[in-house]
Amino acid sequence: MPTTVLVTDYAWPSLDVERRILAGVGAEVVVATMGDERELVALAPGADAILTNWKPVTARVLDAASRCTTVARYGVGVDNIDVARATELGIVVSNVPDYCIDEVSDHAIALMLALARRIVDFAAQTRAGGWDNQAFGPLHRLRDRTLGLIGFGRIARLVAPKARAFGLGILAYAPSLSPGAHHGVEATASLDELLARSDLVSLHAPLTPATHHLLGPEELARMRPGALLVNTARGGLLDLEAVRAALSDGRLGGVGLDVLDEEPPPPDDPIRGVPGVVLTPHAAFYSVESVVELQKKASANVVSALGGTAPETTVNPDVLGSPSLRLARDT
Repeated sequence: MPTTVLVTDYAWPSLDVERRILAGVGAEVVVATMGDERELVALAPGADAILTNWKPVTARVLDAASRCTTVARYGVGVDNIDVARATELGIVVSNVPDYCIDEVSDHAIALMLALARRIVDFAAQTRAGGWDNQAFGPLHRLRDRTLGLIGFGRIARLVAPKARAFGLGILAYAPSLSPGAHHGVEATASLDELLARSDLVSLHAPLTPATHHLLGPEELARMRPGALLVNTARGGLLDLEAVRAALSDGRLGGVGLDVLDEEPPPPDDPIRGVPGVVLTPHAAFYSVESVVELQKKASANVVSALGGTAPETTVNPDVLGSPSLRLARDT
């Protein structure tokens, strides 16, 4: 029986990179057509490994994947995978935590600059025939203002020096950070402190049940009047209804979003036309180079697991000591 890798979905022109790498260990690629749960449940019994981008790999899919050794995520977050069920079944789950850190950190900075300098508004005005550099109210110098980073992983740690080059002071908050200096950044004792002290806030936290709607009405009310907010992490971190309200009453000066709870949003979704919002289509991760890196690293994770070795970026390390571990079964 040939070794088979099921690809649930992908967002690039071809799987040539994956096919080449996986062929080196005798594995064939099977690609889902729609990637919905019903199709994946039907395809899962023949899969020795699963590669997934955005489609949900649910408990039902994992239960059907009786031969599956590993689920490898094309990306950083694993909120589309039922990691708890995979662990129970002895399936190793991996991610690629470092493939697009340059791109996403650049995109976060770009959104901050676009908001602070009203680039999108001015461009739309001049395209429509206007020419008024006072049309959108006063602009403020970035130098000596404060950027607050919520979460302080690889991407946030790259945002910090890029933002510092514009003269911004940097704060950071993460539950794992003790107050004080870390990597040249001041860590605050609480999220409330960071929000109260920041002129710009950029989200870089993972999406978990604990961080869902991390910023809601109460948190947004604690931000400085006119503060700018950027999210290039996960849509679920923000309560969008609260964001709309904060924009309409002037508490927020602008919001830059690359991620939403529902992607793409419906054509008539109000978020597409809310004044003060700069919305990009989950593009922060993208460059030709980052995608090739992602394909290579995710495929390498599958190759490791198929060979009986846990990938270095295993996100459920508890499974490695489990008697149900399928790596142990296959070696």
